[in-house]
Amino acid sequence: MAEGSLKVTRDTSERRREITSLLKSRGSVQVLALSEMFNVSMQTIRKDLHYLEEHGIATRAYGGAISSEVVNTNAEPPIEVKRVSHTEEKERIGQLAASMVKPGQSIMLDSGTTALQIARFLPDEEDITVVTNDFDVLSVLAQKRNIKIVMLGGELRRKNMAFYGAQTVAALDELLLDKLFLGVDGFDVERGITTHHEAEAQLNRKMVETAREVIAVTDASKFGKVCLHRIIDISEIDALITDAAAPSFIDEAAERLGIKLYKA
Repeated sequence: MAEGSLKVTRDTSERRREITSLLKSRGSVQVLALSEMFNVSMQTIRKDLHYLEEHGIATRAYGGAISSEVVNTNAEPPIEVKRVSHTEEKERIGQLAASMVKPGQSIMLDSGTTALQIARFLPDEEDITVVTNDFDVLSVLAQKRNIKIVMLGGELRRKNMAFYGAQTVAALDELLLDKLFLGVDGFDVERGITTHHEAEAQLNRKMVETAREVIAVTDASKFGKVCLHRIIDISEIDALITDAAAPSFIDEAAERLGIKLYKA
């Protein structure tokens, strides 16, 4: 092998080792920043990240990559498992969240088993409007005789029994709602609120734009977890409803960012 080829190989190996180190220390990296740091093209960095992904070190994300140590992109549990996980905590969270809905308000319930509990405990008032994309939430609300229900259409994703797609997002264009109760798959102070499913992240971001108040709802098992698709930074929520097992760093982050924190 020629001397020039050996140098390129050494440079590539060294750069990839340094990127690996950055991933472990920071949790994620961005293509543009790495390109500037190593003075190479973004295409070269993308090849590096592809190599690291093939070796299980990183998982590609929009504009960069996330360390495989902090993200598990294939770990979305089936809806049947979610329904029986942390049920007592979700019931308490659902009851507390439902108590915050006042007559005359319009709210949005995101998909998920925590949203399902909110639906269960909502007061059956004629002047409460609920918008949702979740089939199970619809089934629960349909049993209440007075609540006004707006169902977002789209393509049904059977893995979590909710509707997604361009049609679902477009349906929110003309709406302005009082409250969004946002369920999460991952909640990390540094990396934000994340989910397993790209279409869900896109829809959730649109939901956030549509609501005057954004309230994240999650049991403590989701804290510190990072999924592949980012929804928003935690600074973009107005309130957080969780359970008593929430770690102290959540209290600290809520106080620092001015987020109302409720523990059911």
